[in-house]
Amino acid sequence: MELNLTRIDYMQVGLTSSRCLRVIPNSAPKTQQKVVVGDHDGVIQLFTMKRGEVQFGFRAQTEKSITRLELGGAIGTIRDKIFLSSGNEVRGYTKKGKQFLGFDTNLTEEIKSMHISGSDLLVCGDYVYNHYHDCQDSNFYLAADKINDVITLPVERMKYLVPILACEDRLLRVMRDSEVLYSVELPSPPTSLQLFYNDGGENGDKLLYGTSDGKVGLVQLGRGSAMHCWVCESGTTVSSNSTSQHGGVTCMDHHDMTGDGVRDLIVGRDDGSIEVFSYEDGDESEPTLRFSMACSESVTSVQGAIVGNAGYDEIVASTYTGWIFGVTSEPMDRNMTSESGVVLISQDSKHKIQRLRAEIDELQQRVLRERDQYQAATQSAFPGISAVPFFSVNDKLTLNRTDASYLLSLEVQTAIDNVLLQSDVPVDLLDVEKNSAVVSYSTCDSETGNFLLATYRCQANTTRLEVRIRTIEGQYGTLQAYITPRLQPKCCQVRQYRIKPLSLHSRIHNFDPNRPYNTLTLKGQFTLPEIHAWVVFCLPELPERTPAGDQAEFTFVSTFLDTQLQCVYESGEAVFKSDNISTISILKDVLTKEATRKKVRLDISCEVNEESVVHALQLLHPRLEAQLLLAKQVSLIEALRELGSHESDTSFLSVEYQHIIDNADDLQAQYRKQPCHLERLYGMITDLFIDKYKFKGVNVKSRVPQLLEILDNYGSLSIQHLVNFFQAQ
Repeated sequence: MELNLTRIDYMQVGLTSSRCLRVIPNSAPKTQQKVVVGDHDGVIQLFTMKRGEVQFGFRAQTEKSITRLELGGAIGTIRDKIFLSSGNEVRGYTKKGKQFLGFDTNLTEEIKSMHISGSDLLVCGDYVYNHYHDCQDSNFYLAADKINDVITLPVERMKYLVPILACEDRLLRVMRDSEVLYSVELPSPPTSLQLFYNDGGENGDKLLYGTSDGKVGLVQLGRGSAMHCWVCESGTTVSSNSTSQHGGVTCMDHHDMTGDGVRDLIVGRDDGSIEVFSYEDGDESEPTLRFSMACSESVTSVQGAIVGNAGYDEIVASTYTGWIFGVTSEPMDRNMTSESGVVLISQDSKHKIQRLRAEIDELQQRVLRERDQYQAATQSAFPGISAVPFFSVNDKLTLNRTDASYLLSLEVQTAIDNVLLQSDVPVDLLDVEKNSAVVSYSTCDSETGNFLLATYRCQANTTRLEVRIRTIEGQYGTLQAYITPRLQPKCCQVRQYRIKPLSLHSRIHNFDPNRPYNTLTLKGQFTLPEIHAWVVFCLPELPERTPAGDQAEFTFVSTFLDTQLQCVYESGEAVFKSDNISTISILKDVLTKEATRKKVRLDISCEVNEESVVHALQLLHPRLEAQLLLAKQVSLIEALRELGSHESDTSFLSVEYQHIIDNADDLQAQYRKQPCHLERLYGMITDLFIDKYKFKGVNVKSRVPQLLEILDNYGSLSIQHLVNFFQAQ
């Protein structure tokens, strides 16, 4: 069934955080509902729609930004009480605007996520989880990594409280009082949690999670373990088999949008996508995408409801910059008729158009008056004040494991004029399909430490920009983004991002002991916080906070090569194991440099496993073959097309050449997406060769041209030839 939904804007508030919009449930079905929203200006307001006009129920002000808004109520009753978090305070309001709760949690961190279950209040900062029962402190937990969301399974079905924490280290932590009952490993860092069907399913034990790289999954949580039901990969489109990376999941909800009696899954993403998934035949298999739309701003909240007109289901959504709108099933042409080619509209629609025109005229006059006053103030003989306007930037640098690249997303509350990227480390900029900005490159002098200078000029009314970046492991430094909005007077905000030495490594929790590992051991007079700070400097996705206990252990996988790295360290000793000798070499160089800078003397020992080199080459072999084949196919496209223009019948061509002609556009697009992939593989193999002999104290740089010659002819040679070259003394 194809869904036909149309966007209709309601109002604009201040900047909003994730899940700061809620729809008040009604006891009567198919009747209009009230919407409550809180913003960064500290304003909470409740509104309804009446004859196409916004009618405000109440409006209240808090001192600090509202970071989360939840609905609550006694167990078994309608959840129509409004709770919001602001700073470290939680407030409660009735739907008529009367404040009945003002609770200072005394947390040292600002509340980032919150959940209400009857008389139980769960709040989380970045690392701290607190459970309050009737506003009395009951349980506390200090997480090892950042907490992104919190939720509980329904108490009315489970008969006891089961809190779940979504943590940045790719774990769901199922709590029992102040202890972790067990953890559930996920494929990516979870960013949002939602009960299956909004009630946990038949037994109340099913939970949906959304991840930072766009996956949506379902887990069934038992008393002592969990079962993964399905994972819906990002990138599936409604009408084609092509894939495109979707943004991270910020919010989810369930509502029957298709009218088949089964609630559909609604997903909001940080790239501006809103999607509706249907569960086939009401079962719990992987859902199917039924509808997708994109807005130009990241979506912070979605809820299925009836708001605009009674009887018409819609998705109420909020964006980062504060737009509140509905995606409604109501036909927009129902107030229009056509006679003899002339379109007639209803009287209500005419009045609405007239009011909008009058409002636009008034706004234009106000803008002109303010502009004239500002110009007069700047030209006055009296000393005036010209304040640089402040603007908020919502930015994120995320590692994508599928193609070993980083996605830099920049979102501003006003239109972006241009963004200048500067890097003191070599990086490649890759194409982003959704990016409409025009990029221009400036020449850089690498000898002065400047490797990249690129300017993105945005189109009018662009508030969000995405840039895909691929780094080189071993090369580390700083990437800077200079963001200039369309504001007067002209101003710019600078954001910095650290490119780490092992930037293409990603956290995992399973270490394979059966691989051929190289071992690096460091001993010296360093403390656990010191060695942890050095490891954080080298590797991404690690918490800045030093882990609790006397020893820390982390495991990583290379997103480019699938090799593993294990880090085990404590005060005075650190052991690193990897089946890629180049990873060990990078760690040795960087950690030695950091220890020297801190004037810490190290005792360093390395154990090199010769089998690890062959193992790494075997991992590189299929990637190298595929890239060489792709490069060869792309180089033949023009010649085959020219041949096809002279010959009407190309059936005499071989199957290989016919395949190239038939898939020419796809091959070229694939090659454009990763222009330096082959060079990167050549570089990794070269580094592997140099590092292998560096640990033996032999300089083999003079033999690199021979290695490159073997790689250039790799298609006609076997991998054994390359292995023999590596093993030759």
